[in-house]
Amino acid sequence: MVDISKVRAIDIHTHAEEPCGCHSDDGYDDLQSTMASYFGAPWQHPPTIEQTAAHYREKNIAAVIFPVDAERETGYRRYSNDEVIELVKKNDDVLIPFASIDPWKGKMAVREARRLIEDHGIKGFKFHPTMQGFFANDRMAYPFYEVLAEHGCIALFHTGQTGVGSGMPGGNGMRLKYSNPMYMDDVAVDFPDMKIILAHPSFPWQEEALAVAQHKPNVYIDLSGWSPKYFPPILVQYCNSILKKKVLFGSDWPMISPDRWLDAFDQIAIKDHLREDIIKNNAARLLGLMD
Repeated sequence: MVDISKVRAIDIHTHAEEPCGCHSDDGYDDLQSTMASYFGAPWQHPPTIEQTAAHYREKNIAAVIFPVDAERETGYRRYSNDEVIELVKKNDDVLIPFASIDPWKGKMAVREARRLIEDHGIKGFKFHPTMQGFFANDRMAYPFYEVLAEHGCIALFHTGQTGVGSGMPGGNGMRLKYSNPMYMDDVAVDFPDMKIILAHPSFPWQEEALAVAQHKPNVYIDLSGWSPKYFPPILVQYCNSILKKKVLFGSDWPMISPDRWLDAFDQIAIKDHLREDIIKNNAARLLGLMD
C-alpha cells in the first residue's frame, strides 16, 4: 500500500502500455511512436509497468495507473486488466491500479467490472470516449456505471482533444466529438454518488469542463496531458479559487513525465498554500487515502 505520508505527490493519470512494448503486427507501434513524437517523449517504445514503478519510486511520487481497452473501435489488442493488476501488486508502494473495460462489451463489461472490484479492490475505471467510440451519456454504458456507483468507484473520462492519432491520416479514426465534457454532465446527474474525473485541460471545451466541475459536487478535473506552462488563464484562475479542492495533478505518463510536469507547475501562478492540495492531498482524499 502507498504510504501517503512518504510521497511528495500523487499522479492521478498514468498509462500502462503493452507489456512487450508495441505490437508490430497491428499498427500499435506506429500509433505509439507518433504519439511520442507529438508529446516530445524521449522513447520509441512505451516503458513497462516495472520501468514506470522504478521511475516513480526514484522521484518519490505515487501514481494511479491503468490500461485502455479500445479493442472494438481501434482493433488494437487490450492490455489485460488482470495482468496489469498482478504487476502493480508487485509495486504497490508507488502504484495504484485502475482498470479499463470498453463499455460496448455490455454484460461482459459489467461482469468483469464487478469481479475486478470485488476480487481485487479496484477503485476506479478509465474511459476514453474518443478511442472507445461512444458518448459518455449513451444509455448502453449505464449498467456499467451502476456497478461503479454501487461500489463507490471513480469514473475517469478522457476529455478534449487527444494526442492519440494526431497527425495520422484521418486522425487514425479518432473522432474528437465523443470527448466533449458536457456529455459527462448527464452522467453526473444520473449518478450523483459516483465520483467522476474529467481528464486533461479540455481543449477546445475548457469552459464546459470548468462549468460541469463547478456545478456538480461529484465531478473533479485532472490536469494531465498538458505542460502547466500551456494552461489557459481561466483554468489557473479556477485552480486558485472555485475548484481548488477539485483539481488533481496528473502527468499522462509516459507521454509527459511527472518531474517535467511538476517543474513546469512550479513556474505558474498557483497560490503557494494550494500547491500541496493540487499535487497530492486532493487526490489522496478522493482515493480514500486520507480524510
